[in-house]
Amino acid sequence: MENQTFSADILLLEGLKVMPQSSVPAFLLLLFTYIFIIVSNIGLILLISVEGSLHQPMYLLFCNMSINDVFGATTIIPRLLSDIFIERTERYISYIACAIQAFCSHFHAGTSHTVLIIMAFDRYVAICNPLQYATIMTNKMVLKLTISAWTAAFTLVAILIGLSVRLSRCRRIVVNPFCDNASLFKLSCQNLLVNHIYGIGSAIVILSSSIGSIVLTYLRIAMVCLSSKNKALNGRALQTCATHLLVYMIMLVSSFTPIIMHRVSGWADKGKVASLLFHVVPPALNAVIYGLQIKEVRLKIFRVFFHNKVSLMGVK
Repeated sequence: MENQTFSADILLLEGLKVMPQSSVPAFLLLLFTYIFIIVSNIGLILLISVEGSLHQPMYLLFCNMSINDVFGATTIIPRLLSDIFIERTERYISYIACAIQAFCSHFHAGTSHTVLIIMAFDRYVAICNPLQYATIMTNKMVLKLTISAWTAAFTLVAILIGLSVRLSRCRRIVVNPFCDNASLFKLSCQNLLVNHIYGIGSAIVILSSSIGSIVLTYLRIAMVCLSSKNKALNGRALQTCATHLLVYMIMLVSSFTPIIMHRVSGWADKGKVASLLFHVVPPALNAVIYGLQIKEVRLKIFRVFFHNKVSLMGVK
């Protein structure tokens, strides 16, 4: 009875396939990347929180992205770090913990799209309806957009994972660096048609919504800029929109790369490692891109460091 309970509730997680001689470099690379993600994103959140001049809708929406990036990285990286020095045959994880990690990883992915959608809406209002921006993008509206973004992703992912958790299990090996929805339903020998239909359908809904909103929003912004002779407006629009689009393209490349690699003969294992990109690359770059490309944030960062440098020189 104990063995049956063990085999049903305890899974074997493949984790990262790292050669013994590469364990230390891989661990240090992941550790430093994780520290950088945490420090840069939390630093940006704190900067926006304490600086009254940054209490504007655009910057408050940035906080959503940084919070989500910290959440997504924390969902995946700490577990990978703890397993690097453990033999692959000893990397056990409970089914409940695996399901929670799968939910969190998909929730992070879904929220990344929904947050960028509301950020695109903010840019649309700011550039296409500048005189009504203060009236439309109130603190109440920012709160509503934020709640809607997180709630939409939560609902879609909760149903997705719920459909997989309901299945009985006939396997106990997760052939992936971390747990995701596919890892859960592949443990079952039941008919997976409903899971595949909903999984593909929800992915199409999220992707089409985000891509569609980005395309329509920036086409409209481009039309406004082309018809406007205000160089200052056009320059500001180009700067903020380019930043937003760069973040979005990084996210898309990071999400589609493992999908493509999984389907290329001989690249299946590399595709598994590439699946980490979405939870590592965007979180590591987003805060840097926003912090350095947006003038107001960049000036505040430089001011903080310059002030600290002057203070230290004064102490000496």
